[in-house]
Amino acid sequence: MKSIADVYIFKRVEKKYRVTQQKKDALLAEIGKYLTPDPHGRSTICSLYLDTPDFLLIRNSIDARTYKEKLRLRSYGTPDGDTKVFLEIKKKFKGVVYKRRVSMTLAEAEDYLTNKISPERSQIMDEIDYAMKFYRYPKPKVLISYDRDAYFVKDIPTLRLTFDSKIRYRVTDLYLEHGTQGEQILPDGEFILEVKTDGAMPLWLSHALSKCGILPSSYSKYGNVYRLCSQNELVSV
Repeated sequence: MKSIADVYIFKRVEKKYRVTQQKKDALLAEIGKYLTPDPHGRSTICSLYLDTPDFLLIRNSIDARTYKEKLRLRSYGTPDGDTKVFLEIKKKFKGVVYKRRVSMTLAEAEDYLTNKISPERSQIMDEIDYAMKFYRYPKPKVLISYDRDAYFVKDIPTLRLTFDSKIRYRVTDLYLEHGTQGEQILPDGEFILEVKTDGAMPLWLSHALSKCGILPSSYSKYGNVYRLCSQNELVSV
């Protein structure tokens, strides 16, 4: 099975749910026979979000009803200079998520963000370049890390469930190589469940979610951090 880290173009629908440990356990008991755990087990995902001085990207994302866009640098675990990381552009239009990304070493990514020197030329890199120029080269603003348990559906390879926990952030020391520590914004024992699919959700999954009392809940990690920091005057707009 191909690792999600080896996929560079995504087009899918993502449904989010905020669940307790009890509801997570109940859902896995209900649908466990359909699932295969990610072969890599629990992973830690780190995302360095890029934005303008006035946080235009996240403000547009919060306010928009049909179109949202984010730029970020992502790593799986704490990288060093030679570790492969991913520069991503993520768009959401009418409920469909489009994500395109390129891989490079952390050293190459930092060189690109600092000096605008691209490590490669490709269609995806050109799209990212265009967005970077359009927003006048946004800079790192927030680093968000979280722990993820992921599951694939045995007979539907395009259907995936992830449970994210211990979501934490920092607005200083914005370097992926400096670790995953930060202020936690999701209480212990709570998870963000995401159901990711390129088609309709199977009936057995819809029925299981309903039986376990799991209801859709809009949740943006960067959006929630931005709101919290704005209230605490940790960011200025």
